[in-house]
Amino acid sequence: MTSLTIDPGRVSSAISSGARAVFAVQRPDGVFDYGAGALTSTLSTVGAVSALHFADPRGSADLIALGVDWLRRTQRPDGGWSMVPGGASEAGPTAVAAATLHLVAPDGAADAVGAGRAWMAGHGGLEAIPHPEVTAWCRQFYGYAGWIAPHDMRRFPLELALFPGLFRRLFDLRGPMVAALALAQTRYRRTGPVLRLLARAGEPRALSVIRQVYEHEGSTGGWCDDAWVTGLICAGLARADLAPDMVAGAVGWFRRMVNADGSWNSGTLDLTWSMYAAGGLMEAGYAEDGRLAPTRGLFLRDQQDRPFTAFGCPPGFWGWSGPRGWPASLETAEIVSALAGLPDPDGRARGAVARGVAWLTAQQDTRGSWGLCVRNTKVANSGPCPHMTAQCVDALLDSGAAADDPRVRRAADWLHTAQLPDGTYESVWYRMHTAGTSAVLRTLVRAGRGGHPGVARARGWLLATQLPDGSWSTGDGTASGTAPGTVEETAWAVGALLTAGLPAVDPAVGRGVRWLLDARLPDGSWPAARVNEYVRHVSRYPNGGLAGGLALRALARYRTAAEEGRLHHAH
Repeated sequence: MTSLTIDPGRVSSAISSGARAVFAVQRPDGVFDYGAGALTSTLSTVGAVSALHFADPRGSADLIALGVDWLRRTQRPDGGWSMVPGGASEAGPTAVAAATLHLVAPDGAADAVGAGRAWMAGHGGLEAIPHPEVTAWCRQFYGYAGWIAPHDMRRFPLELALFPGLFRRLFDLRGPMVAALALAQTRYRRTGPVLRLLARAGEPRALSVIRQVYEHEGSTGGWCDDAWVTGLICAGLARADLAPDMVAGAVGWFRRMVNADGSWNSGTLDLTWSMYAAGGLMEAGYAEDGRLAPTRGLFLRDQQDRPFTAFGCPPGFWGWSGPRGWPASLETAEIVSALAGLPDPDGRARGAVARGVAWLTAQQDTRGSWGLCVRNTKVANSGPCPHMTAQCVDALLDSGAAADDPRVRRAADWLHTAQLPDGTYESVWYRMHTAGTSAVLRTLVRAGRGGHPGVARARGWLLATQLPDGSWSTGDGTASGTAPGTVEETAWAVGALLTAGLPAVDPAVGRGVRWLLDARLPDGSWPAARVNEYVRHVSRYPNGGLAGGLALRALARYRTAAEEGRLHHAH
């Protein structure tokens, strides 16, 4: 087996130009902004149009018409819709877009509806959607359109709101949406007297969950700063004829947030973009660069000092955007790691890291894992997640915890049990298995578990699924031979293999680095692929901060390994 020689100067040049490209999107407030053209969403537009139809059909007729026109224009030639315009057709967006057009424009959009339904039929219908939760949402929209009778739709058990802890564990961050749709079902779905009595008892608690989130975010009219989430909640409340103040607030929010082309956006990712961009720059040697000072200020400013009552979360967390967003273990962990590695001239970061670590400690599941935001959640799309658990362990290690810390040990023990038979790990928020396997492999080595047989299996799987051109893709089944490689998955794999002990001269590492170097765009940046999961296995979107940050991390680790290898050889 021969090594692949790579010019060190080319690697350093790529890191320098890549860093310049990342800094080029930084705003004065410290945010690395990758939102231009990346936030417009079919799901968000569907959420807004359907909600306005129920909440304000006459007063918002102009907005509804704009949304209908946009949905018709962005329908793909094959009849389907993608979550992000320009991507391949996906079942979830296609189902809800076709149903919404039939609901609000049954005559004017009949051709688009027919093409959408034909696409769904050709791809197995709702039953073929690989996520039961998404199927349940889609059936709600089919019910809106009259394609499914109310009694054939999944019943959302409103009475579970009487048990807040159980309700949170069962529905996680979907709790407000489930509560709103359950409230609507009490008006439109027939049930027996016992269930009606229980639902009536649970109604105040369900409304309280929705209002707690609404008020935590500042009563802006939106939830999660996302038109899809806001649409689901607004539609449920409007159909139930409840909370007119929140319904009116949502209608006003939709009018303020509509894009000029008639679409609506998913929520901004200011903190998510920025934490990945900053992490890549720091590993590439820019931790002391003064340009990261505003980003440090952003992280300090947006740490939340109030509990998120609806999800049972104490203060000290970060969300994906803003100082009043929804809590997230992933963002909290990554920002803790970033603050722990940035200069701290005024000592403020030390306190923020301590509060973030305390929040992560409180949110660790009894089994040792972490989910998105609710401890011990039972929702598969939120946790327990091996990838998120690895990120949380990294945050503990970066903040000074030792490998034998009880929190680290419990998490590592759980990760060993979570490994799939082929050696892979799941990742809730990124597609398939390359992301999760790479993240867990790196973390287990950092946590002193490099000699565990599971680590060897994970490393072997990554080596076996590298594509002939040197990149990595999903690594799953036939997809590993057909789906093109991505910057994100290649960078994850290269970085993990280097941490796991492969030398810079290893051919697999060299091929991956060579591919990353060749994948650069003219301005030195890297193209973002749709590897981020909005909904697991169903709807995906790109994240420029992730692509640039991961590429810088991988190349920086390679440069360090290559220099150490040359030094060792010289001695």
